[in-house]
Amino acid sequence: MQAIVLVGGEGTRLRPLTYGTPKPMVPIMGVPFLARTLERLHHAGIRDVILPAGYMPQAIVDYFGDGSQLGMKITYVIEETPLGTAGALKNVEEHIHGPFFVLNGDVLTSLDLRAMVAEHERLGGIGLLHLIRVEDPSAFGCVVHDEQMRISAFVEKPPRETAPTNEINAGTYLFEREILDMIPAGRNVSIERETFPAVIAAGKGLYSYTTDDYWMDLGKPEQYLAAHNDILAGRMPMLALEPGATGDGAAGLGAATLHLPVHADANVKVAAGAELGPNVVLGDGCSIGARAIVRNSVLWDGVVVEDGAIIEGAIVASGCRIGSEARVLEGSVIGHDTTIERGRVLERGSRVGATAPISR
Repeated sequence: MQAIVLVGGEGTRLRPLTYGTPKPMVPIMGVPFLARTLERLHHAGIRDVILPAGYMPQAIVDYFGDGSQLGMKITYVIEETPLGTAGALKNVEEHIHGPFFVLNGDVLTSLDLRAMVAEHERLGGIGLLHLIRVEDPSAFGCVVHDEQMRISAFVEKPPRETAPTNEINAGTYLFEREILDMIPAGRNVSIERETFPAVIAAGKGLYSYTTDDYWMDLGKPEQYLAAHNDILAGRMPMLALEPGATGDGAAGLGAATLHLPVHADANVKVAAGAELGPNVVLGDGCSIGARAIVRNSVLWDGVVVEDGAIIEGAIVASGCRIGSEARVLEGSVIGHDTTIERGRVLERGSRVGATAPISR
């Protein structure tokens, strides 16, 4: 069994974070999200992974190499121009030898991939799509199927009151190699708008697999923060988090007032009188000054928060410095290596930092 992880997107909704870091490398609990995905694949027994990359691919190659350190084989196929979800699959066709998974590179889920393989073997057909139920399907693509789980239609972003179902495409697929024959080569092709309808029209068996697993699209800052809160609370079972402060740097938090949960990676320094939490993640080498307050926020590696600064509900990328007595208010996103001057107030929803890709 092989897997393709779609990692070519630019992550425009996460800017300015993705000016310095490609979207698959955005950290989740201090580790690149793509590494979390590869861990899931390895746990499911998958050792052969293909990465169609397009945006800042060297950062991905430099981190993962050939995959041997993970006990995996990683093949990179660089897209010179965006090819869409199905076009990316066609572009790696020569590397596909049998059934294969396709995973969207920005979906965090607890889906059991081994169970999905078993369901595909039970149902047969050309492919199996993972679905989840949502309260409001109007922002997603609804998938209509019969009692035998055979898919008959896709309805893109229907009004909530007219949606035929609340089951949506959750971005994990399991295909037979035959589906590649139905994707035209050399152009941008959407799997949702073009390939899936063509498969249905051809009478091929395309089936659904609906579960109640955790699922989150990490494409927006508010979803990125929510995913961290869910991990800290145990709603997304990614880590075996013990009660109390967690992480390699937890022992260094003793001087602060803590409102759990709080997670700190290695080499974190916290001054006496600082206040942390709830729902705070501190990356490697962060430094928190006296009287500083950090709540409901994720700080990447090497962030310096000076005395008396306040950060609430924000994402702060690596290498940033928040000046003394500055305030970073809810919904703010700060790009790499940015300094917020002493006493400055970032209003709610501010996005500051680099405005073009940083070479890293």
